[in-house]
Amino acid sequence: MKRYLLCFLVLVIGFSSCVKKPARVERPKLVVGLVIDQMRWDYLYRYYERYGNDGFKRLMRDGYNCQNTMVNYLPTFTAPGHTCIYTGSVPSIHGIAGNNWHDNLTGQNVYCVDDDKVWLVGDSSKKASYSPRNLLTTTITDELRLATNFRSRVYGIAIKDRGAILPAGHAANAAYWYNDKTGNFVTSTYYDTAYQNPEWLKAFNKRNLADSLVKLNWTLMDAPASYTQSTKDNNVYEDAFKGENEPVFPHQFDKMSKADRLGAIKSMPAGNTLTLQMAEACIDGADLGDDEETDFLCVSLSSPDYVGHQFAPNSMEQEDMYMRLDREIADFMNYLDKNVGKGQYLMFLTADHGGAHNPQFLKDKNIPAGIAFNVTDDLNNYLKDVYKKDVKLVDAIVNYQVCLNDTLLAGNKVFNREDIKQQIRNWLLNVMPVKYAVPVSYVIDMEDMSKGAVPEPIRTMAINGYNYARSGCLQIVFNPAWFESDHFAGTTHGNWNPYDAHIPLIWYGWHVPKGETHDVVDMTDISPTLAALLHIQMPNGCIGKPITQLMK
Repeated sequence: MKRYLLCFLVLVIGFSSCVKKPARVERPKLVVGLVIDQMRWDYLYRYYERYGNDGFKRLMRDGYNCQNTMVNYLPTFTAPGHTCIYTGSVPSIHGIAGNNWHDNLTGQNVYCVDDDKVWLVGDSSKKASYSPRNLLTTTITDELRLATNFRSRVYGIAIKDRGAILPAGHAANAAYWYNDKTGNFVTSTYYDTAYQNPEWLKAFNKRNLADSLVKLNWTLMDAPASYTQSTKDNNVYEDAFKGENEPVFPHQFDKMSKADRLGAIKSMPAGNTLTLQMAEACIDGADLGDDEETDFLCVSLSSPDYVGHQFAPNSMEQEDMYMRLDREIADFMNYLDKNVGKGQYLMFLTADHGGAHNPQFLKDKNIPAGIAFNVTDDLNNYLKDVYKKDVKLVDAIVNYQVCLNDTLLAGNKVFNREDIKQQIRNWLLNVMPVKYAVPVSYVIDMEDMSKGAVPEPIRTMAINGYNYARSGCLQIVFNPAWFESDHFAGTTHGNWNPYDAHIPLIWYGWHVPKGETHDVVDMTDISPTLAALLHIQMPNGCIGKPITQLMK
C-alpha cells in the first residue's frame, strides 16, 4: 500500500511540474514619474559643468533624452502641466484649464483641486479640502489600477497639493502634499475613508523634518566667484525672503518664527530634500515595488517653481538650487537602485512648464521685454462708455483669457455678444498698446477661429487649451518676453513661447535604450508611451502618440 501511495505522489508531483504557470506581462516593479516644477529644458545644459556624474548626467548618459519636448496647449501653468503629463490630454478635454479658472456656467472662481465634500484627514473642523474630482478624464495611473484590477498601488507626493493630486488620478491609493501650517504631509478624506493616516506617514511627520531642514539655513555650495551662470547676488530682479533687507546669501531662517520657517522651506532647496525623503518613506511604508504587480509613484518637486518665481533664471539662487538638486536626484536614484533594484524601475524626468527671464533683466541687456498689469477694470470702464450702461460686461481676465459676464448676457437683448467681443479685441489690439505701452500680438476669438490670422503653433496651442465651460472666449497673446504680473521681481510663465513651453523629458531604467532624439515630442506623448511600455490602455482622453524610439 505504501508503495502505491508513493507512486501516486510521484505522478502528482511530476504532473504538477509539467503544468506551466500562466506567463505574466513583463513590466517593471515600479514606475517613478519625477516632475520638476518650472524646469526649462536648457537647465540640463546651462548648469552642466556644475553637475556631478550621478544625477542629471547619469540620466542623460544612460537614459533616452527627448531633446525637443514641447507643451502643446495654453496656458502653460502647473495644474494643466501635471495633468497633461499623466493624461496625455489637453485642457480642452481633461478640463484642468489652469491653476484657477472662471466657471462660465456659475460665474465663480474655481481652484483646480477644490472639493467641498472632503476634508483633511484628522481635521475635526471638516474644512473643505482637495481631490481630483475636477479632472474629467482618467490618468495613466488610473489605467494601471484598472489594468491590474486595482492590485497596483499608486501614490502622489509633492509640496503643492495640485502637484500630488492630479498625477495620482482618481483611483490612487493616496496623494500627499505639504501643509505649511503644521510642517506635515497630509491627505484628504477622498483617499482615506478610515479618516486615519498610515503609521509610516505618522512616523515621518513626527520627525519634524521640515523645521529641522530650514534651520540649516541656505548658504552657497561653492565660492561665489564660481557662479558664472548668474548675475551678481545683490540686484533688483529678485525678491527677498521675509525678514531680509536684501535678497542675498546667506539666507538665514533659524531666527524666524516657526510659522514663517515652515512656509520658507517651499522656496529653498530643502523643499526638494523634504519631498524626496517623503518619497522614500512612501516606498518603504507602502512596500512599493515589492510584489508582482507594477506600482507607480508620482513625485513633483515644487520648490524650483517657488525659487524661479522669487529669484528668476539668472540668479545665484537658481544656479545653487540646481547644483543641489542634481545631488538630490543622484541620492534618490541610488536609493532606488538599492531598494527596488537596478533595471527594475522605470523613471521619467520632465517638467510641467518652463519660465521666462525677468523682463527688467532683459531690458537692461537691450532685449525687448515687459510686464503687463491686469486691465479688467479699465476694460469694463471702456465698455461702460461705449454702451452707456453701468454694468460689468467682463467678469475676469484670467489665464490670459477674457471671460465675459455670461450670466448677464444670457437672454439679454440689449447687448450683442459678438459686438462686445469685437469691441474688446479692438481695445486690446489698438488702445492697450498706446495707453499702457503693452504690445499685444494677437487676440484670438476662441469661438470663431476664422477671425484673424494666427500662426502655428500658437493656433493649435490655443485650441487645445480652450474648454467651453472653463476658459475665456478671447485668448490674449502678448509679444515675446512679455507677461502679466503685479510686481517686477522674479518671473512667471503661462505663454506659448519656448522659454515656457520647451521642457526636458528623459527616460531611464527598465527596458529604456541609451540615446536621444531631436524630433519634436509633445507633452501629450508621455502617457501613451507609458501605456505602450506597460501594455495597458491609454487614458480615456489621450490624444498623444507613443514615442516609438523607446520601443526599439
